[in-house]
Amino acid sequence: MKKACVIGAGFGGLALAIRLQSAGIETTVIEARDKPGGRAYFWERDGFTFDAGPTVITDPPCLQELWALNGHRMEDDVELMPVSPFYRLNWADGTNFDYSNDESALRAEIAKISPRDVAGYEAFVDYAAGVFEEGYVKLGAVPFLDFASMIKAAPALAKYQAWRSVYSIVSKYMEHEKLREAFSFHTLLVGGNPMQTSAIYALIHKLEKDGGVWWAKGGTNRLIDGMVRHFQRIGGTVRLGDPVTKIQSLGNRVTGVETRSGWQSNFDAVASNGDLMHTYRDLLSTSTHAQRQAKALKRKKFSPSLFVVHFGIEGTWPGIPHHMILFGPRYKGLLDDIYTHGVLPEDFSIYLHHPTVTDPSMAPEGMSTFYALVPVANMGKLPVDWEQIGPLLEKRILDEVGRRLIPDIHSRIVTKFHYAPSDFATDLSAHLGSAFSLEPLLTQSAWFRAHNRDDAIPNLYLVGAGTHPGAGIPGVVGSAKATAKLMLEDLA
Repeated sequence: MKKACVIGAGFGGLALAIRLQSAGIETTVIEARDKPGGRAYFWERDGFTFDAGPTVITDPPCLQELWALNGHRMEDDVELMPVSPFYRLNWADGTNFDYSNDESALRAEIAKISPRDVAGYEAFVDYAAGVFEEGYVKLGAVPFLDFASMIKAAPALAKYQAWRSVYSIVSKYMEHEKLREAFSFHTLLVGGNPMQTSAIYALIHKLEKDGGVWWAKGGTNRLIDGMVRHFQRIGGTVRLGDPVTKIQSLGNRVTGVETRSGWQSNFDAVASNGDLMHTYRDLLSTSTHAQRQAKALKRKKFSPSLFVVHFGIEGTWPGIPHHMILFGPRYKGLLDDIYTHGVLPEDFSIYLHHPTVTDPSMAPEGMSTFYALVPVANMGKLPVDWEQIGPLLEKRILDEVGRRLIPDIHSRIVTKFHYAPSDFATDLSAHLGSAFSLEPLLTQSAWFRAHNRDDAIPNLYLVGAGTHPGAGIPGVVGSAKATAKLMLEDLA
């Protein structure tokens, strides 16, 4: 039996491991942290459960497929709960917009803001359906290993004006600024600037429209737990709390891995779900090719980071939906500050996560779990001392949530903590503290992204946000499908 190692137990790594083990490859997953999940980590404090994220689950069939490979059902391990509305968007002037896939309700929400934009929305739906078919259905799990594959995809990308930004495309169909924000903000959930990210990412609207938005009962971590349980059920091995320190190699092939505890083993193939820079620069430090790759990666643009305030409070809040976007007074200007200027602005937009409105098990009875997330520039653009800045920004964020939703928030807080870019860098070895790896620009997509199989080391593979197609649960699960196909062909 051939043996494979997957470094990192994030969504992409676990999805890949399940595919390999299901195909008869003896697979070991090695995770540096004490719990699996990668960015889908979790904490339990004072009776509250706090998910690190991601909290938006879309396209459940891409996950169900992992269980079906062995004739099992995901529903036996994980309970998915529908979330509706998907998001409530709130602007500083008090305007609310409930975003869902209830078509009549959504059209009513659009008409409430701008009746004449309803027809434009209809046209946008058709556009989103087209890019979904080309960008997700046809190409979402296809590896781009050479430029010829990019050229082959170019006509379809050109047809949908992929060189334009999501915001530009949305603006083509809708005139009201609030609606332009409402239908372009989604790229921020995968690390992309709506003003710069390829219009192909408009497919997210179709993805959510068709498949809905879901929550795993008990937290996103329960979905990870279900994946681990299924992987072990079919014979896979998971090692936790023992980070890989070296990918061993001989000539142009990798031969095995070594961990911090001194454990080592030989493998026929190694796949990394870890940070791209960490993989090439640190784990393959003796490889000349890998060091060249690291230098090339260093010149690329990495996505921003995040600052997240987790807090548990007294009381229940049925009027606050599961997901809210609290827009600040600026949109483009704020994005420029984060993506271009690298400053920490006075204003911000907040992504508010309130799981207990869907799933009360996330908090003690009569209490609620929240997190408030704001995008911030990565540490390459914003090299501040987060130990000093963190508490100040935390207070400002909680003040804003209090001003707009929960007036006595500070007196209600039972427990709280924040997670900063420096934590992404430390806990996840994330280059520059980036929360989403490479920024999803057209010039960093498909063949221009890190390849699912290394060009010069034929049994080294990559999976996760840094590879094609990119970040987000469907993205990294799609990357696992693409990488698994290559690995199974090579190991046959």
